Amino acid sequence: MQSVESDLQANQLLGMLAPETLRAIVPRLERVQLPMRLPLYEHGGPMTHAWFPAEGVLSVVAPAQTRVEVGTIGREGVLGIPLLLGAKHSVDQVFPQVEGWGWRMAADDFLDAARMHADFSRRLHRYAYALLVLVSQGSACNRAHDVHQRCARWLLQTHDRVRGDAFELTQEFLAEMLGERRATVNQAATALAHRGLIRYSRGRIEVLDRAGLEQAACECYRHIRGAYAEVLAP
Repeated sequence: MQSVESDLQANQLLGMLAPETLRAIVPRLERVQLPMRLPLYEHGGPMTHAWFPAEGVLSVVAPAQTRVEVGTIGREGVLGIPLLLGAKHSVDQVFPQVEGWGWRMAADDFLDAARMHADFSRRLHRYAYALLVLVSQGSACNRAHDVHQRCARWLLQTHDRVRGDAFELTQEFLAEMLGERRATVNQAATALAHRGLIRYSRGRIEVLDRAGLEQAACECYRHIRGAYAEVLAP
């Protein structure tokens, strides 16, 4: 049991629960792999599970003529907040943009646990606030800031959620997530690389200068990060 609880704490939201709550929900959780682009929610499809990433990054994509990313979820949180708010079908498509692993819980078990354990419910609602900040600030960012700043912000948010400084990412995928043409995103990534902030080669990003990348990003990144720090505080 101790080993299982240690693995569960790789997800920050689960790791902040009271030990007795964590022990109570362990039987309801299933450890799963999260390979890249595995559909977790489909637009209009049922939300059968809540997902707690331990490694990797989930991409939330809104339905549109072209794919538009509206949010990301990593080890700090959970995919399943709409269930908590009474929804049964997803309005977005969600899949891993960076592969990893995590835990999933059947939707009914997720809602039961939220009703039975006050600390679990409280953490979920605090996380929902941070996710709302991410979505609203990201929307403003897409209109107010240039692709270089937005590319830096997106890379920082991904770097925050992976272990180490390198992760797999193709130019095509980065372009989809930023809602830009591939050539435009390539120019932005190349500019960041020429400044010595990242190394970008063969679908792999390595962050070389974290502080410099933060300076290259817009203030939206610091605002979003501050919201997460507040809700994830003990």
